Amino acid sequence: MVQSLADVRKPESPAELAWLEAHWMPFTANRQFKAAPRLFTHAAGAYYTDAQGRKVFDGLSGLWCTGLGHGREEIVQAVSRQIQTLDYAPAFQFGHPLSFELANRIVGHMPAGLDHVMFAGGSGSDAVDTALKIARAYWRVRGQGGKTRLIGRAQGYHGVNFGGISVGGIVGNRKLFGQGIEAAHLADLQPPAGSFFRGAPEEHGVELANSLVSLIKIHDASNIAAVIVEPFAGSAGVIIPPRGYLARLREICTEHDILLIFDEVITGFGRCGAWTGAEAFGVTPDLMTFAKQSTNGTQPLSGCVVKKDVYDTFMAAGAQEYLLELPHGYTYSAHPVACAAGLATFELLERDHAPERVRELAPYFEKAVHGLRGARHVADIRNYGLAAGFTLEPVPGEPARRPFEVAMAMFNKGFYVRYGGATVQLAPPFVSTPAEIDRLIDALGETFNHTD
Repeated sequence: MVQSLADVRKPESPAELAWLEAHWMPFTANRQFKAAPRLFTHAAGAYYTDAQGRKVFDGLSGLWCTGLGHGREEIVQAVSRQIQTLDYAPAFQFGHPLSFELANRIVGHMPAGLDHVMFAGGSGSDAVDTALKIARAYWRVRGQGGKTRLIGRAQGYHGVNFGGISVGGIVGNRKLFGQGIEAAHLADLQPPAGSFFRGAPEEHGVELANSLVSLIKIHDASNIAAVIVEPFAGSAGVIIPPRGYLARLREICTEHDILLIFDEVITGFGRCGAWTGAEAFGVTPDLMTFAKQSTNGTQPLSGCVVKKDVYDTFMAAGAQEYLLELPHGYTYSAHPVACAAGLATFELLERDHAPERVRELAPYFEKAVHGLRGARHVADIRNYGLAAGFTLEPVPGEPARRPFEVAMAMFNKGFYVRYGGATVQLAPPFVSTPAEIDRLIDALGETFNHTD
């Protein structure tokens, strides 16, 4: 059992501890972290360097966002030039050319019909709230203001704003904050322990999607604005929808006049081996959120892409031209420096053929991660593209303990992986080599087998 991080220096004086205390860290066990800090000081390629000078393989691409690797000079130069040229421009009533250029670049990689980009504040959480607000407002503009209910999915993750935690279905992200907005939830897609599916499961997709029909029978379509799902769930432990699931959701939403939103904050721009999860699964939503990989993690940038019909509905609302069609936006919407980073990132994604690279590497990655079937405590393994989740058998009464211990042991060995709930998650950079994947998986298997 991991007792401590012996090779990470602990605070040695009250002053050092106070220095750490000033920052209340997000999604972090602050007491544990500040007793044994894990600090990164540099990054290059697929590796971080920690405060002790150790190289640490980035087994989660930052937080699912640095697939091209760290420190790409083309992005560094683009950001530097932009800060010197136009460091900020007002997001409301005025614009700058880069936001239009980037919007067109993004639309060029969307499924047909997703034609208009509303940039959000920078985080995926902002993108989700933007999509949810557009969905509700759309029905009000259409004269169907009673369509307000939003439907998410059990174990879905849609960020941490109130809209996101309301449609999200991870109880740990909801229980401390009380009542959210009006929402209901589809059945979760977590397969039984021991399924060990490789990619998308073959069966039960239509059956699971039909839980939406049951919700419509309870709430009626006249009260439902939108359904929001991830093409595959990342933060819940890489949970992949069965074949036919997303297509059946599309059919039901179309039949009942309900908008379908894909939250592609994690799946967008390469991770699935396609430009979007929508492309990978062959299903087109009405709205799609994006964030993480859009700037390779270098600048906060996010947004929502909508179908022409949705956009045109607002444009044709009939008010005077000088009035707002949608009273929504953020101070940092389409920030010029973020747009410069986004344009440089898309240039690299295209030049490096990143989605194709992921498709080529994915079978090797799949074979490697499923090679840990039979390792100690491993109850299930799931994968898609360059993402994998391991469910671990829980310590009685402490389901989150063993994944935490595994992640800390991996850090001691020079590998950064994500832990959450009962799972350990991997999402290596698109630029990873087979040898690096082998080292990551070998270290993880060794860690599983030596964890109590």
